Amino acid sequence: MRITFWFSLIMVCTINAQEVLFEGHVYDTKTKEPIPFVNLSFLNTLKGTSTDENGHFFIDVPNDYLERQLHISSLGYNDSIILAKSLYKTKRFEMVEESFELEEVVVTEKLSNTAFLNPISSYSITSGFASTSTPWVLALYFPNIGAQDKFVDVVTVFMQPTQGFDRAAASFRLRIYDVDPSNGKPKNDILRKSVLLESQKGKDYVSVDLAALQIKVPKEGIYVGLEWLFVPSNWYTNTYMHPISKEQVVEDRFAPTFGAVYSKNQNFKAMVYGMGEWNDFVTKSKDRTKNLIPAISMKIRRN
Repeated sequence: MRITFWFSLIMVCTINAQEVLFEGHVYDTKTKEPIPFVNLSFLNTLKGTSTDENGHFFIDVPNDYLERQLHISSLGYNDSIILAKSLYKTKRFEMVEESFELEEVVVTEKLSNTAFLNPISSYSITSGFASTSTPWVLALYFPNIGAQDKFVDVVTVFMQPTQGFDRAAASFRLRIYDVDPSNGKPKNDILRKSVLLESQKGKDYVSVDLAALQIKVPKEGIYVGLEWLFVPSNWYTNTYMHPISKEQVVEDRFAPTFGAVYSKNQNFKAMVYGMGEWNDFVTKSKDRTKNLIPAISMKIRRN
């Protein structure tokens, strides 16, 4: 039996609350160009959305959400927290590009020694991760073991079918982070470009070749992140009976569904990013010997 783990993991219901259309655009403060796939989350709630390809966002929210803080994040830009009411009035927000120092790229000629980290086959997928209510990033930590320099070659993400989603493909963004040595959590984006991937209907994995980017694995290890995008092309609905009111509830959900496996290797760990912070995701097998982790494999090249 396969189980799908949902982010959010709890439900927040608002009954008979007056709702407003919260919409607008997000732009680059320098270029004034729209920024696609920006995630917006209302803090201390489980409500959020993403901008589309044209930097436009829209979502129906309870009227009192306008008094809440709104977290805005996107790859390559500084995170921002603003009062939702201010964006509701202006319908426009400009993000500041994140400043960073480019590391020297060392092109090596002999990288013949390769290895697969967390090798997975489709039949080992036991469950999945899906998202509702607000955008999340699901990340898996890969340790750096050994003294050799290592470079990311290929990342493979295993998928599960998304019940109720009838489109041919769902998009998501790949994120790669270094590690904060003070707490072991993801810190900075190593992958500076936006890599959008598509989960194709009927195909149980997605692979991307990153060898040309010469991404060196830091000594503390590396996180591979999967970012849900709350865009119309990923949207579908699910209808269920409310356990208390016994009324039918129509719930918004967003594809894709990422595969999950149980692993005995304690070096790998899963974390989720939502509403402005990283948290551990820990689910153990019945015998308590394995942890549930995202079904992500990584091929590396060693110098």
